[in-house]
Amino acid sequence: MRMLVVRRGIGIAALLAAGVTIADGVTPETVSETVLGAPASTWFIAKGGLGAAYVFDAADGEMRGTLSLTPWTPTVRRHPGRNEIYAAETHYSRQYGGERDDVLRIYEHATLNPVAEIDVPDKITALHRHYLAILSGGRYVTVFNMTPAQSVSVVDVEDRRFVGEISTPGCAMTLPAGERGFLMMCGDGTLQWIGLDEAGAEAARVRSEPFFSVEEDPLFDEPVQTPAGWQFLSFEGLALEASVEDGQIAVGDSWSILGDDDDGWRPGGGQPITFHAGHDLLVVLMHEGKEDTQDQDGTEAWVFHREAERRIGRIKFEEGMTASSLLVVESDEPADEPWLLAAIAGGVRVFGLRTGKRERIIESTGGGSLLRY
Repeated sequence: MRMLVVRRGIGIAALLAAGVTIADGVTPETVSETVLGAPASTWFIAKGGLGAAYVFDAADGEMRGTLSLTPWTPTVRRHPGRNEIYAAETHYSRQYGGERDDVLRIYEHATLNPVAEIDVPDKITALHRHYLAILSGGRYVTVFNMTPAQSVSVVDVEDRRFVGEISTPGCAMTLPAGERGFLMMCGDGTLQWIGLDEAGAEAARVRSEPFFSVEEDPLFDEPVQTPAGWQFLSFEGLALEASVEDGQIAVGDSWSILGDDDDGWRPGGGQPITFHAGHDLLVVLMHEGKEDTQDQDGTEAWVFHREAERRIGRIKFEEGMTASSLLVVESDEPADEPWLLAAIAGGVRVFGLRTGKRERIIESTGGGSLLRY
């Protein structure tokens, strides 16, 4: 379809004089806006490396809407209680250069349009999904910074204001944990927890003992949240869980996801682990590879019972398919099939988690990250 562009100051008479005709009975197309209904638990967001994010329903593969984001926005967080979506964004006056302006932009759920933005320090480091978090209580949002000094910006989304910046040298990410608090992974193999007071200022800070080695077996910076805390996974396949109890960090014993017959298999990918809360299942993206192949895409998804610490299934992708990210979405109805989503280049494959059968293909999503809606 060819689009006719009418410049300001040129009227219909001028167009007719120029030989442009308008067919009888043709109604000009008008710009309209569709309002989203209540979100389903099976909705998810597919976010490519650059630009927009797409909202899909895994149950039928249909797209529900588009979020127009900057190239430096790898994740968003939805606030169900406020029907808002938050994105920590960097903007440049010349698109990829010039004057920089960092903001926490607020989108409304109904239209996916921006409705407000809050200025934050121009230090946002959009390296992974966990640079942005909504803390317990829902009032405060945290944004991770690095310039290269590491810090966290705190934003009050109720009063629409920047609260302050907290220095966090040597530690990264913001993982909601405890009352108005967040965990961070630190370069010395520890975890750090920072708790906020009712005004959003730092009120407590504690550090765990070292529990992993960044030299011998680092952790992926893509942990998943469970009812008990945060599940971490190491490059060599060790799983362990950390939580915050009464303002103190508790780290559980580790266990290996690899059995005696799994030599050569390793976890990997950009988003290698996901969690199914209804059945307490961990699903891990796996490939056959050598040491230091933790970024390699996976050829299978292995399913583990978290509490039993054992594998209960394997989903083998079709020949030639590799996936960079995994996400489980589950229906509100326990009897319904939970869907396992696997991101490939340019699309998403949807599998039944119980059956391991591929149910549908969602094309043209830009690949990349898979996010809960």
